[in-house]
Amino acid sequence: MMQRLRQWVVQHWPRGGMGGARPSVRPSVRDLNYSTNPLLASKTPPWRSQLVVALVGLSFLGMVFKAVYVQAINPEFFQAKSEKQHAMTERVQAGRGRILDRNGRLLAISVYAPTIYLAPQQFRNKPPSEEKLRQLQELLGLKPAEFEAKINGRRSGGYVPLRREAPTELVRQVRALRIEGVGVEPRYVRSYPEGEAAAHLIGWVDSGDKGVDGLEWAFNDVLEGTAGVRVVVRDRLGQIIDELEQISDPHPGEDLQLSIDSQLQSLAYQHLRDAVTTHKAKSGSVVVLDVRSGDILAMTNYPSYAPANRRQLNDLTGRNRALTDANEPGSTMKPFVVAEAIENGLVQPETVIDTTAFRISDRLVSDHDHSFRALTVAQIVQQSSNPGTARLALRLSDRTLHETFSNLGFGHKPDMGLPDTLVGRRTLGSATGRLRPWQKWQDVEKASMSYGYGISVSLIQLARAYTALANDGAAQPLSLVKGFRGGEPVRVYRPDTARTMRTMLRGTISEGTGFRAQPAGYSAAGKTGTAQKLEGRGYSNSRHCAWFVGFSPADKPRVVVAVLVDEPQGTAYYGGQVAAPVFKAVVENALRMMAVPPDLEVPLPSSASGVAAASSSAAGKANSNRKARPTSPKVEP
Repeated sequence: MMQRLRQWVVQHWPRGGMGGARPSVRPSVRDLNYSTNPLLASKTPPWRSQLVVALVGLSFLGMVFKAVYVQAINPEFFQAKSEKQHAMTERVQAGRGRILDRNGRLLAISVYAPTIYLAPQQFRNKPPSEEKLRQLQELLGLKPAEFEAKINGRRSGGYVPLRREAPTELVRQVRALRIEGVGVEPRYVRSYPEGEAAAHLIGWVDSGDKGVDGLEWAFNDVLEGTAGVRVVVRDRLGQIIDELEQISDPHPGEDLQLSIDSQLQSLAYQHLRDAVTTHKAKSGSVVVLDVRSGDILAMTNYPSYAPANRRQLNDLTGRNRALTDANEPGSTMKPFVVAEAIENGLVQPETVIDTTAFRISDRLVSDHDHSFRALTVAQIVQQSSNPGTARLALRLSDRTLHETFSNLGFGHKPDMGLPDTLVGRRTLGSATGRLRPWQKWQDVEKASMSYGYGISVSLIQLARAYTALANDGAAQPLSLVKGFRGGEPVRVYRPDTARTMRTMLRGTISEGTGFRAQPAGYSAAGKTGTAQKLEGRGYSNSRHCAWFVGFSPADKPRVVVAVLVDEPQGTAYYGGQVAAPVFKAVVENALRMMAVPPDLEVPLPSSASGVAAASSSAAGKANSNRKARPTSPKVEP
């Protein structure tokens, strides 16, 4: 085999080679190997190895050229391509609009409150010097063990907040340290200067700065503004490392101005809180209206909650009870029945009416702790006679009385000009109350409604109804937000009827059951009311609603004030005892803030004898504040 291979080589590969004699040079080791070893001679020839080396060299030169091209000649293309792979668009939060009171005072504002954060993995990759670490811990008030726990507490991506709502100076000092993995996230928090006093109106926002309740929710689209859009590059930890493009700028939200007077709101809240705590009541509400415009000057409830932290937020503290809760109004309904009887020419203030107790459908209608054989219409109002008012109601047709109640706003939601989307909302959705169709009335129901049973109203409904008496017979539309007003005034009574009622209601305070409501320096007119609360199928003997609603000054009213204290405890649970003093204090504050001149002399401090005489007079009037209990339910002024 080897011999044949050698002969073949000699025959086909002559010494002269291809095309001539072979040069007489000393054969190389490779040549000798190839010539002496037929197997090697049959392998890949040398030119092919040279070709491989040449190709490898050219590839290397190509890579060098590509690197130079990418880094020096045309770096923009590949840089943009890389950034595109890590870039993302995100919303840029717009500044939330402010909520202001009628005088421009702040009720809600967004305050810059950044968060200092730690990215643990980034921090571990490039730890700071011991001196910088010590300074950081001192600035943040963290012990070394606490700081170490924060670093080790988050092994994966993301960050750990070190200080929320950090002061501006602290942010500046932390940034000056320039520590890798420690950054500042811009954030805004909503601040509510009036706190609990206006919480039910204003509402609150969530961590994303979106309105959740109250006006913050109702007008979120207005307050929130329009967010901007930008393109950013984030690292693998999700932190922004570069901003590539601002596609659109954010547009701040618009401000919202209310009809509320924040100072009056705060004072009303304080007076209400004092009354609720003093009488150990379940809750209370106050509404103050401007008679001339229908503006809601104050609307507050107690207990409330702090909108900034909401730790006390629950079903009771979270409801705007002046709007959402409907209760039987007791004797505060009597002026409307008397006014309608006068409006229809059935009686005059001096007309004498039988006020003895009587039965209707086996229901006894009587007064609590006293009775009169007969009273004039004016005295029926002043002494809050149940039988007298019921007899006047029975003289009116069912349809007429129902139309009057409806025109006053009972039986349907009060229109404050707010968006329809607020229907049913916890803090702004208003209660309809209960007013049955007149076709279903019976005489016993009609008589009961005349002194505030069998009908339920919210405090805002009752306050608005009293504007008809204060505003010469026209019930004013309400307004809570500037630019939003609920319709037009509704004519309920003739002007002379309303003026007659104002005179009679003034006597309720000066000579009747509401003497504790008399403001210092101002005349006033109003009505007390105390109603038992439903409990099962009957009425409770221990749970009451204490009311007082009125206006001041009596002749030319400027404000209507409505007060409700729910379930006062103890023996002092009548409207004249519990709610009337709150009315007095709120009226004094409101009229002085509105620069209304006093129309009565402010009495000087009394001597000891004068005080004793006043106390004796008050005791006598207090006795007249008690009335005989009807079988069910009982009614007291």
